[in-house]
Amino acid sequence: MISEPDVVLAHEDLVLLRLLASGLSIDSVGRRMELSGRTVRRRTRAVCDHLGVSTPIEAVVWAARRRLV
Repeated sequence: MISEPDVVLAHEDLVLLRLLASGLSIDSVGRRMELSGRTVRRRTRAVCDHLGVSTPIEAVVWAARRRLV
């Protein structure tokens, strides 16, 4: 994982993590954000890569520990 001062997430990335944290499926997140399921999966992967984590759950936990979701 990269150090916290180096991490900046866009507002849409935080929205995506909040929706995933609420238990919504990828398709439901896509409908809420007006994106395709494929785009949601791609963005989720990009957020995980940016944070240096392997799974969307780890990204949600990362954000939750920092009170971002």
